[in-house]
Formats: sequence, C-alpha cells, structure tokens
Amino acid sequence: MSDTSKIREHMEVIGADGVHVGTVDGIEGDRIKLTKKDSGEGSHKGHHHYIPAALIAEVEGNKVRLSANSDVAVSFEEEKSDPT
Repeated sequence: MSDTSKIREHMEVIGADGVHVGTVDGIEGDRIKLTKKDSGEGSHKGHHHYIPAALIAEVEGNKVRLSANSDVAVSFEEEKSDPT
C-alpha cells in the first residue's frame, strides 16, 4: 500500500499476525516513526524506531496493519538516537 496519508499519531501498528509492533509517533519521509515507549529495553530504550512504509498492507480503523508478521517487521526496524 505505502499510502501514509491515512496514518495518524497514536495509531497502533500491528503485524500481519495481529501482534502489536508499535505506536505511530509520526511519518518521516517513507517511514513510520514509532513512539519511544515501544522502543524496548537496554540499548534500544529511548530511541525512536522506524518501519518502512513499504511494509504497510492497510490502514483499518485506528490500526496500521503490516504485510509482514510482527517478528519479521521488527527485523526491518531502523533505529535512531534522538533527544526528542
């Protein structure tokens, strides 16, 4: 799909398997920026993670469903250390 125009802040991002991947913080270019609270623990804590928009299968209600299962989608995440 890759159409990010329907995606809004605070929408839930789920994998094709229905498992929670993250929460939308915003759209930056061709990526979904996830909130820091979904960034995990340890060295991942406090970093924004990004999911490529190419993984979007559909936007349904208040959820962004990805074309990949959650475990695969997480492997596509990009990480960015960000003070905001």
